[in-house]
Amino acid sequence: MTKSGQAPRLAALQLVDGVTIRKRLLSELTRETLARLPDEERARALRLATSGLRWMDRADRLLGPHLKKRPPPEVLNMLRLATAELFVDGSAAHGVVHSYVDIARGTPRSRPFSGLINAVLRKVSASPPETWAALPLPRMPKWLRKPLLADYGKPVIEAMEAAHAKGAPLDLTVKADPQEWAERLGGQVTPTGSVRLQDNAQVSALAGFGAGSWWVQDAAAALPARLLAAQPGEKVLDMCAAPGGKTMQLAATGAKVTALDLSAKRMDVLRENLARTGLNADLVTEDALYFAGGPFDAILLDAPCSATGTIRRHPDLAHAKTGEGFPELFALQEKMLDHAIGLLKPGGRLVYCTCSLLFDEGEEQINDLKLRMPDIRVDTGVAERLGLPAEWQVSQGLRTRPDHWPDTGGMDGFFMTLLQKPADWQISS
Repeated sequence: MTKSGQAPRLAALQLVDGVTIRKRLLSELTRETLARLPDEERARALRLATSGLRWMDRADRLLGPHLKKRPPPEVLNMLRLATAELFVDGSAAHGVVHSYVDIARGTPRSRPFSGLINAVLRKVSASPPETWAALPLPRMPKWLRKPLLADYGKPVIEAMEAAHAKGAPLDLTVKADPQEWAERLGGQVTPTGSVRLQDNAQVSALAGFGAGSWWVQDAAAALPARLLAAQPGEKVLDMCAAPGGKTMQLAATGAKVTALDLSAKRMDVLRENLARTGLNADLVTEDALYFAGGPFDAILLDAPCSATGTIRRHPDLAHAKTGEGFPELFALQEKMLDHAIGLLKPGGRLVYCTCSLLFDEGEEQINDLKLRMPDIRVDTGVAERLGLPAEWQVSQGLRTRPDHWPDTGGMDGFFMTLLQKPADWQISS
């Protein structure tokens, strides 16, 4: 039997074990792990797990001097979660130490280490807050940090890591009147028109949710659809559409939208989102590489990618992924980009984007595309089109980074570009 108040910690531990040991993402684990918890405990468990993952690197540094050798991963995760709870959440030391010792005693694999957990956590909890604060900010994993250092340089990487440590506010895309909704919800309007809330309240309890007046969408993720600038009556394809933030943006313009995605489960979420917001799109559950619809006036391809630009919001990515399989992912992006261009009308336009920090999933994809299809035109004024700083413009499009807008909460890392197919396009091109 789980002691009162202990269920969220136990669930958080199961989530962190799932991410760090089984290499699964939190989004894949939360439903099965948190299903039996009431709403308040479910939210606390997810908050504890997210905090533990975000601050794991610093927790390891604080724990290191108190461990003669590395304990089993399940035991180490208990120590990490407890350390983060002590220094990030500010929970009372007595309760944290006793709770995790009790969890260890109730778990067969960890029971022999309950004495170690008790001794280490007592020492750690005696450390002054200044000791924790003086430790370096958590670093990205080596498999990611190394290529990014080569691409961006050390100062930018350290600024990104600072943004990752801060986490992310809640961004909303509204159907209309962002200033009005910002005032109603106690938020602010970003320079690109999203409504940003610094307090991550329960989304479904916020005014306007039930009426479908807005949806959750990072400010950077809202830019590709704005860049595509769909017009009323245009025939528009949203490739890899689920869970539907960009589909809803496109549908809200009055365009005739086809939303395409391979995942039936994710398409169910998109269908629910459309119903809540009262927007319409034709939904097609199919492999995008074999989709033969069109031709379309405009296409938005948010390609499958490493998602490394979303670590500030999803710290589990840094621990669940290892960098393996990236060449296959890059090859898939190339195939999808070529296929998408084939679905465009001559004279049509396409936005290609990825929520990635890696140049291989952005600038290099467009460099390679130009070698294959030299007639494709790349818009070189994307930043100006979106009213964003000129320094965000890169050679083949626009790149947002987690360290942009540092004073108001940052933004996801995205690459996006606007491409145009010539009106006199020939198949031989």
